[in-house]
Amino acid sequence: MSRSSSRPQGGWTTPWLYLAPALVVLGGLLVYPIYQLGLISFFQYTQAQVSGGEPTTFKGFGNYSELFSDSQFWQVLLSTVLFAGACVVSTLAVGCALAVLLTRVRAVPRLVLMLAALGAWATPAVTGSTVWLLLFDPDFGPVNRILGLGDHSWTYGRLSAFFLVLLEVVWCSFPFVMVTVYAGIRAVPSEVLEAAALDGASQWRIWRSILTPMLRPILTVVTIQSVIWDFKVFTQIYVMTNGGGIAGQNLVLNVYAYQQAFASSKYSLGSAIGVVMLLMLLAVTLIYLRLLRRQGEEL
Repeated sequence: MSRSSSRPQGGWTTPWLYLAPALVVLGGLLVYPIYQLGLISFFQYTQAQVSGGEPTTFKGFGNYSELFSDSQFWQVLLSTVLFAGACVVSTLAVGCALAVLLTRVRAVPRLVLMLAALGAWATPAVTGSTVWLLLFDPDFGPVNRILGLGDHSWTYGRLSAFFLVLLEVVWCSFPFVMVTVYAGIRAVPSEVLEAAALDGASQWRIWRSILTPMLRPILTVVTIQSVIWDFKVFTQIYVMTNGGGIAGQNLVLNVYAYQQAFASSKYSLGSAIGVVMLLMLLAVTLIYLRLLRRQGEEL
């Protein structure tokens, strides 16, 4: 068979024709909103401009200068990075541990754990946040009674409020990691794991030296997904800390952007925060993928 006859008919354009409908939908649902977000961030756009009382004026990077000169922005950014990092590490740890557990238990316990995890995953964020607030309620919550904490308020202190939100975020996020990593473990040849066990390798050594390298592409996906999800947490913080906590002590960037855009009617400043968040997430993703490619990983 000649080389020309082995090529698919239509050349390089054929795959793009198949992808065209999806690209059109993504362009309408993703590219255009991002374009509008970036465009508004370069203008003076407040309630006065929305109502037509004042003309829209071009500010250039004025909104970004105002944002970067605001000390509260940097405090919120630091809180967001630390909180998101703690959520990502905790979610990956719980999800991977339960994925390994699923490979060790019998069919019935595995099915029960799967159903419970998927139930947590399917619960809306508002509902889950409300349930966790009731569990940790200082007056009627069972957690304080079990721990003997009396009327301790978990949402009053800054760190305890962040910890409570972290528990809820991990609870609704670990099922994705668990199911994905469990599917990856099941795809690993059993002979490899049996040989390592026969050589006397512990479960931790098997996970670190065998499973982790083989599951690295899957772990990359769940890590990037977790970073994106946890960095832009909104519902849990807004519901569980009543809009960002006392004096804004539990603000994260998404809630801060909401306050600037809708509570203060500074839509252009809220858009600038959204653009900064987008660029940060893109940078983290690209850096992570670049490091993996340097290690020879095919993604």
